[in-house]
This record gives sequence, C-alpha cells and structure tokens, in this order.
Amino acid sequence: MSLLEVEHLHKKYGDFVALHDLSFEVIAGEVLGLLGPNGAGKSTAMMILAGLRTSDGGVVRISGERLDQNPDKLKRMMGVVPQELAIYPDLTGRENLMFFGSLYGYTGSRLKGRVEECLNVVGLAEFADQHTATYSGGMKRRLNFSVGILHEPELVVLDEPTVGVDPQSRNHLIECVRKLAQKGVAVIYCSHYMEEIESLCRRVAIIDHGKLLAYGALEDLLDGSRLDLEMRVRGWSVELGSKLEKLVKVTSVEGVDAHLIVPRVAGEGRSNLTNRLAQVLDVIRAAQAEVQTIQTKEHNLERLFLEMTGRKLRD
Repeated sequence: MSLLEVEHLHKKYGDFVALHDLSFEVIAGEVLGLLGPNGAGKSTAMMILAGLRTSDGGVVRISGERLDQNPDKLKRMMGVVPQELAIYPDLTGRENLMFFGSLYGYTGSRLKGRVEECLNVVGLAEFADQHTATYSGGMKRRLNFSVGILHEPELVVLDEPTVGVDPQSRNHLIECVRKLAQKGVAVIYCSHYMEEIESLCRRVAIIDHGKLLAYGALEDLLDGSRLDLEMRVRGWSVELGSKLEKLVKVTSVEGVDAHLIVPRVAGEGRSNLTNRLAQVLDVIRAAQAEVQTIQTKEHNLERLFLEMTGRKLRD
C-alpha cells in the first residue's frame, strides 16, 4: 500500500515557481530515489513533506490521512535526515541520541534501550561516549542518520545521507537504508550519487524546475535492452553534420573532431540499427572523414538524468 501520497503540489516564492504539479507516491518497504539538479525543487518538496513549509496547492497524505489536517500525529510517523548535520558537537554520541529521543517522548529504559540499539545499528557503540566534535565525517553522518530513525518512523526522508563520507561509512549507511526497507519502512532517498540510487531503488522520480520529468520503475525508464552506439569522427564539418542530422545525435564538436551517438530506438531490432549505422558510415566515408572509434554505450541512470536535465553547470 502507498504510505505516502503526494498529489499536485504547487509552491511559489514571489514570481519564482519552486514546485509545479508535483505528484508521486512511496510504498511501504520501498526506497524511492528522488533526483534533480541543484535548484530543481527537491529541498522545497522535502520541507513540505516534513511539515516545515506549507504548499500553495496540492495534498500530502501519510497512511491515507492529510498532513495539513493532522500534522502533529503524522510528523511523528516521519524521520528526516537532513544534508546539514543536525547534531550537537559538545555532546557525546549517546547524549545526542538521549536528547533527541526525549523530544519524541521516550523515557527510562525504553529510551536507553532504543539509544543503544541505534548506536549498534550505525556502528558507533564503541565511540558512544566521545564528544561528536571528535568524530570523523563518516561517524557524524552515521550519527545524523541514527537521530532520524531513533523514534522508529514509518517514513524516512534522506537528503544526501552519504555526502562527503569515506567508502566504509557509505557502504554501511546504504546497508542501513536497505534494512529499513526490509522492515517495511518507506524511504525517500535523495542523492547525486547515481550508483547509490541504482543499487537501492526500484523506482525513481526525476524533477527539474519544480516539475516531474520522469517517474517509474528504473528498468522501464532505462529500457535495459537499449544500447546506443557512440562514435568519434575526425574531419567533421557543418556540411557533414547537415547530412547526418536525421541519423545521429551530435554530443560535442572540438575543431574537426566530433562525438556522435547513433541511438537505438526503444523496441527497435538489431537489423534496423545495423542499417542506420551502415548509412552513417557511407555518408562519413563519402565526406572523406575518418571514424576513429565505435563503441556501444549502455543507457544508464546518469545518462538519462543528463539527457533530461541538461549538461549545463548549476549553482
């Protein structure tokens, strides 16, 4: 069942539209990958989900109840792990968890037991009585994660949980997320690390300029059988480009060197792609240009993301 339903969210700041008709759902036991460039609207969406901002339109439902109609109850069902560390450096790891646990109403043996459990989950039991100012970046990230799951939420929102950490801490956090889902927790996983999304998520949502660009099963979005052909050609010219414009996609030109893609169309058979490649080679040969390399390129998540959101640098 859908634990979280987001329907037609809108949000404006003055004349700037941060979210426009954003809709998606997260099922219990699922890790949904949320992707978008800087400024795409991800942070605004997550703040609305966490009840820290109100939307100008649309509905957020958790377990079938509207967030705006019962915020106190529903926010307790949610854990948020922000990108910015939300821990106190002057407290020990254990003291941080004791403090945040008390805010959720945990007391006595229940609080102590839950704190010890979380310390063990994130691998910090050995360092629990050290001040967090002495922790490494990876240890701080793991403690930050444990704060967000301390109260056993049914929905967890993770904003770049592994940014800037060592490989061991990253692997440990990813495994913690995977175990959360196995317990039936619904997870929204926001990250710029595409390999993490591919490893954890069956479904992804890609947003940019506040709009949903793609949403669905990763294998369907990638069309796993699709392999494009990449070519590097020397002797490129505007005239040659005009002759090939219906057969190839030009990704870059540097002087007389060009990088081309002969795309495989979804559902297209090998023979059709082979015929198009033969046409491309004939045109290149007639123009006395030279093919330097030809290789197949798998259509992975990073390529899909860049195709949808562009390659231009963002602030």
